[in-house]
Amino acid sequence: MGKRIHYVNTLQGTDSTYPFSNGNTLPLTGMPFGAGAWTLQTNEAGGGWFFSPHHNRLEGIRYTHQPSPWIGDYGHMVFMPQTGPLKLGAMERSSSIRLGDLVTRPDYISTHLLRYQTQFELVPTERCAKIRLTFSDLEAAKTARFICAPFVGESAFTIDSKQGLITGYTTAKAGDTPVHLKQYFVIRFDCPVVEQESSCFTAQFKPVSTNAQDAKGERVGAYAGLEVPEDGIVHVSVATSLISIEQAWINMERELGEQSFADIAQQAEERWEKQLGVIEVETAGVNEQEDERNLRTFYSSLYRTSLFPHAIHEYDADGKKVHYSPYNGKIEDGPLYADIGFWDTYRTSFPLYSLLYPTFMSEMMEGWVNAYKEGGWMPKWVSPGERSSMPGTLIDVSFADAVMKGITNFDLESAFEGLYKHAVTPPPHPGLGRKGLTEYLEYGYLPADIHTHESVCNTLDYAYGDFCIAQIAKVLGKTEEYEMLMERSRNYQLLFDQEIGFMRGKQSDGSWITPFDAYEWGGPYCEGGPWQSSFAVQHDLLGLAGLYGGKEEMKKQLDLLFTSPPVFKVGSYGFEIHEMSEMAAVDFGQFAISNQPSFHLPYIYTALGYPEEANYWVRKAMDELFSAETSGFPGDEDNGSMAAWYLFGAMGFYPLSPGVPEYVLGSPLFAKMTVHLEDGNTLVIRSLPEAGSESAEAVHVSQIQMNEEQVESLSISHDVLKVGGELTFTKSASSPQKTWKESQLPYSMSKEKDSISIK
Repeated sequence: MGKRIHYVNTLQGTDSTYPFSNGNTLPLTGMPFGAGAWTLQTNEAGGGWFFSPHHNRLEGIRYTHQPSPWIGDYGHMVFMPQTGPLKLGAMERSSSIRLGDLVTRPDYISTHLLRYQTQFELVPTERCAKIRLTFSDLEAAKTARFICAPFVGESAFTIDSKQGLITGYTTAKAGDTPVHLKQYFVIRFDCPVVEQESSCFTAQFKPVSTNAQDAKGERVGAYAGLEVPEDGIVHVSVATSLISIEQAWINMERELGEQSFADIAQQAEERWEKQLGVIEVETAGVNEQEDERNLRTFYSSLYRTSLFPHAIHEYDADGKKVHYSPYNGKIEDGPLYADIGFWDTYRTSFPLYSLLYPTFMSEMMEGWVNAYKEGGWMPKWVSPGERSSMPGTLIDVSFADAVMKGITNFDLESAFEGLYKHAVTPPPHPGLGRKGLTEYLEYGYLPADIHTHESVCNTLDYAYGDFCIAQIAKVLGKTEEYEMLMERSRNYQLLFDQEIGFMRGKQSDGSWITPFDAYEWGGPYCEGGPWQSSFAVQHDLLGLAGLYGGKEEMKKQLDLLFTSPPVFKVGSYGFEIHEMSEMAAVDFGQFAISNQPSFHLPYIYTALGYPEEANYWVRKAMDELFSAETSGFPGDEDNGSMAAWYLFGAMGFYPLSPGVPEYVLGSPLFAKMTVHLEDGNTLVIRSLPEAGSESAEAVHVSQIQMNEEQVESLSISHDVLKVGGELTFTKSASSPQKTWKESQLPYSMSKEKDSISIK
């Protein structure tokens, strides 16, 4: 099939705006889970939306950490070559580009700056990059310069013309990024730097003074005049560090050294081929155009899952892992990760890592333990320190999912200590731990008259989190804590109103908040309303079904969810937020796949014994709402989470209840998928036509076999998959009619009261 990297479109999901998201992604070039990434800036004034695939003007290549436009960037800097008159502001220095000539890949950026007749190319390493500038107009190149353009915040630069260097730092940031954070840079040129044509400049985009070689202050930048050689080619090496200039030099020597642009380019491509090659895909060959579309969507999505979180640790002169800690401002030992939210990613991204990249998952968990030790609390949304966004403490789920899948190569006792702390200890302020924990401990839920914002969603997330922490307690033999947390995990029942069939805000006196409208968003719900929020009981869906009056009654409610009109009321938001717009734009009822709380909704059908309905809605969403194009996602992609949802759908299984080491079975997209597991085992997923049928691509599944043995349940354990073998789905042209016994259904706490028993 050729190189998988050629199927990746880094522009996937980038055609987004503040009021409507098709992914809210960026075309990021860097190493998988590298310290940061490189991207195109076309509109600095757009804030978090600083790139558009429709813009034909480029303001520069930006070093970025931004995990989401809603979170913003930090440590960012823009680099731009220029010829002719000195122009430093973003709009003034911008150059036309031809979108058809633009090349942006995971491992490489290339664009021709028409204004300056200069080709800009970049290849990345984990913390550095190699840039190649080709000046085609040698006469104009006599005035060539390289600009380092900073953002709001203190920055400092030193130009060493004799050594051909620019060094410095920026404190640029958005939101609550730690005040003591500095992003350091070392920039080295392979051509002479002309001192008379080099200078630092100020926030007003004016040189500090004639040929000023050193400056510090608000938004201070720098530019170096370049003595371009006769071949018109200049190489620029850029190294970054969150620790110091000295560490940036270590990173440059370690990652770039004396290697050529071609050497770094080859290494970057090979690294991405390895990352993407963990899954080999073979199509049935029935429809070449559709096969190409699906392959591009699949590998673009796999690329998306490999960008966040960022590994912000570095290696010192002795090769030891060290990191700048945004939690205490010190340099600490060990790994650390950043720029990701657990509310977004616990459902899909982290379970995918546990299967495909368990060593990476283990190191990441070690990093979160380090964050707890350095800050005193487990993180919730980090960029690079605690940003305290979204409900719950869903790191609970990610730790439990790793532990229950045998990933424990980190300080598990300290991990449990941190998780248990936020489950039982009210935090000193709302930015840490669990909001409203005092009331949660008293009432078993967050009273809506005391906590008017997201009380239902926080309560449900706390109950699920309690279940997950309980699983770790059991592994560690902490029986008392296990039993207490398992009892608390049933607290979801306190907010279910059986008369209307929805989770509902309840006041401290036990009464429901009124009036109630199933289509009204906000208030006790987060980025949704009752339809989107009432099924967040992944650990006990059969228990929830019991509240509805049985599996059949709960199925009827799901049927209504998927077939109701996609209407909404803005509720406490007071205006139409983008998630409302995205749900209304497609014909999927109240299944707001534009946002993470809806990810598991179709798979609830499987949990109740109706897998065909799940397969129908999952495949319909994959076919109609996902692609590799700039409009390729139905809503915010969020750090690989939505891309991972697509990947699981394509593989034919899904982690319905992370923290439980099993997957519900679905319907794979491709004829054959070969998953190269980390320990050398191979998992082959086949999709075969039923005897007498020609379609292996149908959504209907008549039988499933694992290593030629019939799978008699609707789920499969992680332990079975991780040792490899052949998982075969037989497809049929029509929906098979089969009744599933409760013992054949996926895990539910109400079914397995005492222990997790995986089939």
